[in-house]
Amino acid sequence: MTVAAVVIVPEPSAALAPADGEPALRRLAQAAWSGGALPTVVVVPEVTEDLRRAAAGVGVTLTRPGPDEPRGIGWFVHGMRTAVAGVAETSAALLWPFKFVWVDPETVTSLVEAHGATPDAIVRAAYGGQPGFPMLFPVALVDRLAALSGLQAEEAVQSLAAAAVAIRQIELGDPGIVHDISTSRADLPRYQGPPEPASAPPTDWSSALPAQAGDPPR
Repeated sequence: MTVAAVVIVPEPSAALAPADGEPALRRLAQAAWSGGALPTVVVVPEVTEDLRRAAAGVGVTLTRPGPDEPRGIGWFVHGMRTAVAGVAETSAALLWPFKFVWVDPETVTSLVEAHGATPDAIVRAAYGGQPGFPMLFPVALVDRLAALSGLQAEEAVQSLAAAAVAIRQIELGDPGIVHDISTSRADLPRYQGPPEPASAPPTDWSSALPAQAGDPPR
């Protein structure tokens, strides 16, 4: 079982913004790797030299979407397919907008474990009951996601839920799930950690979606 991280970067310079003294992209890639996500694929409209330097040494694959691939789920699908082309055993991918730089590596580990326990489900991370990012999608859904490529993340999840795809939301106690780079690390709410093992069988399956699901990638 291999879970990739697909990082959506709509503007290369934005991914170079400082986050605790290092480029946001670099910090995020380190969190993905430390949590057990492999490979990390960064989908960006232009691969600049500055971006290459920021990504050096942290195991990142930089890739540009095709001209006909719309932002949002279309870019994520491109990233998923790039991950599978690089690591054939990839069975799921994390949809991870770059601005969510404060996600703790343990959150990544918990999502990977949850995928192992429920391999056919979309897994949504939550903090204090509020879902956010990263979201985990099984690779088996890639063609169905491609058919939704004009949608943003939340719209795609709603469409798949309506088609009876299993959705699992897990509380992980990590404020980085819902607070992005616009909140300084010092101002984050307290990290609580997962209240129970993510690998445990889910006690409540439902396709009903919460009212709020964080900002979709743009």
